Amino acid sequence: MNPVADATTASLETQSTTLAAVDLGSNSFHLVVAEAGPERLAVVDRLREPVRLAESLKDGGKLAEAATRRGLECLERFGERLRNLPAQNVRVVGTNALRKAKNAADFIDRAEQVLGHPIEVVSGIEEARLIHLGVSRDFPPEGGRRLVIDIGGGSTELIIGEQSRPVLLESVYLGCVSLSERTFSEGRITRRRMRNAVLEARQALEPIAQSFLRAGWTQAIGASGTVTVAEALIEELGLGGPGITLAALDELIEQIVKLGNIKALVDLPGVRGDRAPVLPGGLAILRALFEDLQIETLQSSQSAMREGLLIDLHGRIRHLDAREDTVVQLAERYHVDRDHAARVAASALNSLAQVRAEWGLDQSWTEQFLQWGSRLHEVGLSIAHAQYHKHGAYILENADLPGFSRNEQRMLAALVRCHRRKFRKETLKPFPEPTAQALTRLCVLLRLAVVMHRGRHGGPLPKYRLTVEADGKTVQLQFPDGWLENHALTRADLTQEATLLRPSGIQLKLA
Repeated sequence: MNPVADATTASLETQSTTLAAVDLGSNSFHLVVAEAGPERLAVVDRLREPVRLAESLKDGGKLAEAATRRGLECLERFGERLRNLPAQNVRVVGTNALRKAKNAADFIDRAEQVLGHPIEVVSGIEEARLIHLGVSRDFPPEGGRRLVIDIGGGSTELIIGEQSRPVLLESVYLGCVSLSERTFSEGRITRRRMRNAVLEARQALEPIAQSFLRAGWTQAIGASGTVTVAEALIEELGLGGPGITLAALDELIEQIVKLGNIKALVDLPGVRGDRAPVLPGGLAILRALFEDLQIETLQSSQSAMREGLLIDLHGRIRHLDAREDTVVQLAERYHVDRDHAARVAASALNSLAQVRAEWGLDQSWTEQFLQWGSRLHEVGLSIAHAQYHKHGAYILENADLPGFSRNEQRMLAALVRCHRRKFRKETLKPFPEPTAQALTRLCVLLRLAVVMHRGRHGGPLPKYRLTVEADGKTVQLQFPDGWLENHALTRADLTQEATLLRPSGIQLKLA
């Protein structure tokens, strides 16, 4: 199964307008379904199940079989709801638990089979971007900046944004599940334990608090379970509202401490049985956020990352892809020669059009990634010319790239890593065989385009023909009669390239 869901070139009006987003959170799994028009999204269905993936990570950093089973059973039910939707209309995203688990790949393989759709694992920063995008749906722009916080099961995301654009993004490895397990063991809630939990949360926030205070905001918004439950409890218990203030939050925490035990929390209005075990840790993180960020009033949002996923997916279908903006910004940041990169991209895509059918590269992601790889193949030059393909691959795999999942970053990095010098087949070993094969063939097309434009003269190339022999392992590059004889340097470069390509298993012939 390809790790990147196929996009479509058809317009939104000529395909199904039902979109779905699945959020594989560390505490709960969420499914949101929406009907999409040209300019709007209307949510028509929501499903949520407590899975508690993060609670099993304490045992050697692996997902326990019980948590895995809960997750797979949930996704089997979600899969029934998604069964009739086209692949390009669905996005499934994993967050902190799947970022951290040592056996995440095993879970993802099994989950994709029962769900019927590929799963992307996103970085904490990408999760923060999607959260802000979702919250922007509930809070239209009013001028000024907004602070958005989301306390998840395994991590807490913080964002400062203007309108729908994030200005500052952070993800802290601290969540309501992990903190509750460490601090409120055996279900006991005491003042001392609560103080320790708040202190631990403040320690995690300490490195980033000042940068958020310097950035400033005029409105503070909280998303997801801890904030919405806290606000509802404050109102139900007559402690304040609407919104959350520090005084009201302290009164709520005091009442929870007096109850003394997690089991007693289910007697509070609106606290579900699955929320009770993680509520003390979530409130401790919320208390630390109020103190360190000097929040006066926090409003709650009913939208979060899953709604952000829908908006992002809607944009991709309408050809408003955040990944395209990231590629443009990355090229600017690393001073890429855009004219040269555009020429390389044009030639690479021309070659793809000639061999697409023979090489089975008809998925739309192949064209996207070949183009992006071509435009970014020289990002490493800003570090050093020597081994710049390695520098570029490191940047692409490790930088925060809004819109890209972790696996998509690895794919882009692999293209850049393999675009020159001896072909390193081991670079592609981490990918499933169909993806590795497609990336190998895309690398060949990118390498040929780079070699043919090595002179950087900017003039047009002659019309050439690229064909694939029946075995799929031999490609022939044919120029007009006499052209290679009159361009000895290019011929020498291509002859050398044929040698460098041998480890890929693909033979290059010149004609």
